[in-house]
Amino acid sequence: MTRRSFLLIFAPAFLLLSCQLASVATTEATRRLAAEGVDREDAVVLKGGQPRTLDPATTLSGPDGPLGHVFSGLATLDPNLQVQPDLAAGWEVSEDGLVYTFYLRENATFHDGTPVTARDIIYSWERAADPDTDSETALTYLGDIEGVAEKIAGQAEHISGIRAIDDHTLEVRLQAPVITFLAKLAYPVTFVVDGPNINQEDWQHMPNGTGPFKLQTWRDDDLLILARNEEYYLEPAQVAHVVYDLGPGLPLAMYETGEIDLVGIGTDTLARVQDPNNPLNEELRTGVSMCTSTIGLNNRLPPFDDVRVRQAFNYALDKERLIETFSGGNGLVADGPLPPGMPGYGGLDGESYPYDLEEARQLLAEAGYADPTKLGPLTFTTQGYGDVGPYITAVITLWQEALGVTVEPVMLEPFAYYDELYAGNNGHFYSSGWCADYPDPQNFLDILYHSESTQNLGGFADPQIDALLEEARTESDVNKRLGMYQEAERRIVQQAPVVFTSHGISAVLVNPDLQGYELTPIGVPQWHRVNVQRDN
Repeated sequence: MTRRSFLLIFAPAFLLLSCQLASVATTEATRRLAAEGVDREDAVVLKGGQPRTLDPATTLSGPDGPLGHVFSGLATLDPNLQVQPDLAAGWEVSEDGLVYTFYLRENATFHDGTPVTARDIIYSWERAADPDTDSETALTYLGDIEGVAEKIAGQAEHISGIRAIDDHTLEVRLQAPVITFLAKLAYPVTFVVDGPNINQEDWQHMPNGTGPFKLQTWRDDDLLILARNEEYYLEPAQVAHVVYDLGPGLPLAMYETGEIDLVGIGTDTLARVQDPNNPLNEELRTGVSMCTSTIGLNNRLPPFDDVRVRQAFNYALDKERLIETFSGGNGLVADGPLPPGMPGYGGLDGESYPYDLEEARQLLAEAGYADPTKLGPLTFTTQGYGDVGPYITAVITLWQEALGVTVEPVMLEPFAYYDELYAGNNGHFYSSGWCADYPDPQNFLDILYHSESTQNLGGFADPQIDALLEEARTESDVNKRLGMYQEAERRIVQQAPVVFTSHGISAVLVNPDLQGYELTPIGVPQWHRVNVQRDN
């Protein structure tokens, strides 16, 4: 028997065995779900990580995960990234742009059937702004409302800018006519919660939300199951359950055996399925993600309180090499904060930091570090368990080899990572990045780089940039406003408050049985819009 003939005989046998193994895995997964009361034929199954929290006031995640399907707010973003009414049936805005009057849907109820009223919105926002809640996002997304800042600071018992006109009418007064106010209401910190429910012990495992799904099961590091809310105030979900597998397992392998319906891919896997001859090619969807990866710099701490040092570390990182190594080239070098697809993107006019070691060393010398070893040991704060991840290891190695500096990693437990960063424990460098919550440059430039923003973790401050960002908030002329943001971005890039690294490109495999799913550049709630049509 020649080698060729052996392979011709063995290949069909191997494929048959693979199909048998896939069938066994799918059958076992189906049985497991059936034991939970879930019919695989009427459920979307996903691979997910253990949620940090299901509390809208304290989450740092967007609305596209379990939380955003259990809870809801006055407004939402649709898959076209347009603001749409949600708990609110509609709203009116005063001529001066300061007063919003929201009209709540009269059929909106919590999952236990209790009607949602304007007072529930007030309770939820005041809870989010309560200093004891310790929300990292309340000021960012609710801070345009009159009295929110005072409430967060502990200077007021209530938010002065909100009042219930009646059970289904809420009046909201802003400090200034901010253009992005409605879009911010799509972020979870603004979502409504039930007061009596959240005062119960372990309420997050039995939340009384208002969204299209109820939480049926949540076993840590095992399963999280959402069940359709039949009394949802809009059209009920098309599937009976959404299941998140939180346990161990290789997502791509689980997708290929039919255990899950969607999986994100990259690097070698993406290159493989991009081949038109690959059976998975027809299931591939790609798109630009409105995300910008960065490496945070502590602007409060020497040597990064000096703009020349910040610029030097931007020049000294080979970003193209990192993208090629860790994403198979499936990414774009970030010249600045704004990602592709964001209004205002592309206005830097050549401002960027190409890989240039000579320029980097010159800037360090001008800052007094002709001998880079005088920078001393620098700490890089990152998250994980055990060994430092390969990407951070590569970044540290590139800087050490290029500049001769010493960078020491500091590992934090993932669930405590952002708590530590918000507390100011971020060392010299820290792993960072931002994905848009709504399609407006304010969501990047103002939120990340205004000196008074909670999300400005590196402590960057520039009075001229602050003034420009504040003026842009209320500018109603679209072209003039975008021009302001482009100027602000140019100035931010010049000041180099972070190391800009890359913009992501999303790539997912979608089971053909999954109908109606849309790959969006911003994560939006959509599992109630999809359905499954299993081909048995």
